[in-house]
Amino acid sequence: MVSPVLNERFYPGAFIISEANGLRSRDSIVVKNAGGSDLVLDGGLVLATLTADGSAVPYDNAGTDGSEVASCILYGGVIVPAGGQKRVAIVARDAEVNASELRFEAAVDAAGRTAGLADLATRGIIAR
Repeated sequence: MVSPVLNERFYPGAFIISEANGLRSRDSIVVKNAGGSDLVLDGGLVLATLTADGSAVPYDNAGTDGSEVASCILYGGVIVPAGGQKRVAIVARDAEVNASELRFEAAVDAAGRTAGLADLATRGIIAR
């Protein structure tokens, strides 16, 4: 008999090595979904802040609307409904994170990941 394959999702904050006292490292931000289908985001996803309205989107170093500058990391998984928005918890500053547990959109290549980690470092989020 073949055993079923079990896939475990990422636990909220599992990518954090250390962070500032209290909740100083964390914040919240609105993630908007302008698409026609639900947006499923895993914890540990590197996000960027749009310059137009301050909402968060997945980091994309090829963007030109603010999405090209990594600004924070999604704390836990979330589903944003099509055409909707959700307020989510993020790691925004003063933290050490496990680089191998961070998530990037598929379109972000190795150079983009390096640039994104450098962006996060300017906010005090250090990838180890």
